[in-house]
Amino acid sequence: MISKMAKRNEGFTLIELMIVIAIIGILAAIAIPQFSAYRQRSYNSSANADLRNAATAQEAYYVDTMRYADAGEEAALVGAYGLFTSRGVVFTINSGNTTEYDMTAYHSSGNRTYTIVGPGGSVL
Repeated sequence: MISKMAKRNEGFTLIELMIVIAIIGILAAIAIPQFSAYRQRSYNSSANADLRNAATAQEAYYVDTMRYADAGEEAALVGAYGLFTSRGVVFTINSGNTTEYDMTAYHSSGNRTYTIVGPGGSVL
């Protein structure tokens, strides 16, 4: 006796698959710009944090030398005074003397430049 094979109706239709792909595309269109903005905020935060650490290093430098590190003396703060900048952060001392300092920092992939004038100043 020969039996007939039953036709199986399993799986997804083309329409169902296209709807799923469209939904994934919409979600990606929303998520990718949000992810880019999140990364940029994190780059800006690392520049801000490094500048705050530089202010602490300046104070430690002042305790030892009775003056703040001046422009071009960024290397003096690195290591011995506890300043280690994050990858991509550009840190600059604009001026420094016996009474105050002015420093800036930004991340090469960020969109903000932060400045601090001290001692005791706030990061702007």
